[in-house]
Amino acid sequence: MFAVDQDRPKQRYWLHALLFFATFVSTTVVGAGLWRSFILGRAFDFEDNLQGYVRMWHDPSFLLRGLPFSLSLIGILLAHEFGHYFAARYYGVNVTLPFFLPAPTLIGTLGAFIRIRSPILSKRILFDIGVAGPLAGFAVLLFPLAVGLSLSRVAPQAAVRGDLVFGTPLVLRLLELFAFPGAATTDILLHPIARAAWVGLLATALNLLPIGQLDGGHILYAMVGERASKWLSRIFIAILIPLGIFFAYSWLVWALLLFFFGMRHPSIVDPSPVGRVRSWLGFAALVIFVLSFTVAPIRTHGL
Repeated sequence: MFAVDQDRPKQRYWLHALLFFATFVSTTVVGAGLWRSFILGRAFDFEDNLQGYVRMWHDPSFLLRGLPFSLSLIGILLAHEFGHYFAARYYGVNVTLPFFLPAPTLIGTLGAFIRIRSPILSKRILFDIGVAGPLAGFAVLLFPLAVGLSLSRVAPQAAVRGDLVFGTPLVLRLLELFAFPGAATTDILLHPIARAAWVGLLATALNLLPIGQLDGGHILYAMVGERASKWLSRIFIAILIPLGIFFAYSWLVWALLLFFFGMRHPSIVDPSPVGRVRSWLGFAALVIFVLSFTVAPIRTHGL
């Protein structure tokens, strides 16, 4: 994900490093909790996960079990953000290094983003910067997804044994059918490495929502123009509301955040069409969105 901000000209490397380290720690704590849940044959134990922040001070070796998850997840997030970063640098756009966002959440982070500090002058540049992140992140997550599935196992009702139930994106289900033929989704217990790839799929799907300042919104803006993208963004926000009511309340939060804070776009000087090759890349981004999306990413047993 990237946002446009032309008011901060200085790179604060210490802040990037501090946020990165904090995110590494928080995701490693989560990974250690996921490892413990995997050994016990359940998907996720939220209370045990929170206790990991206390346990790491008394037993730092506890964190070693979380490294497969955290290293995989951070690698996926880095690939996504540096996809944006190097595309921007290629066009001479002033851009920051990634800002990671540590948080004591279910995955240990709120993701990462970069800031654009200079104007984006054409649709083609906007498109290239917008599409580079999801393409790079998706390409990188396929390897940990395959490795993680090879380390996963079948355990009856394991996926629904725990505090939360995780949705199954289409690409994950297709690979599960290959790796565990005949096994139901609820019987497949994902290894923490596969869970890191699952988080990468969730981040990819969220970023590719064709709304406002998300990557999908930038791609949509570049392909159809300002007026059409503005109306389409509002339509897609409206679609999130029934998804939030019937499948996962988190979609309602996303709808509110995007409507009030995520609709602005940079001014484009050169409105030239993106061309055939970029149109095919836009179609590829749509395919990746479909493969990565799930209507109920995380839910409790009562929903």
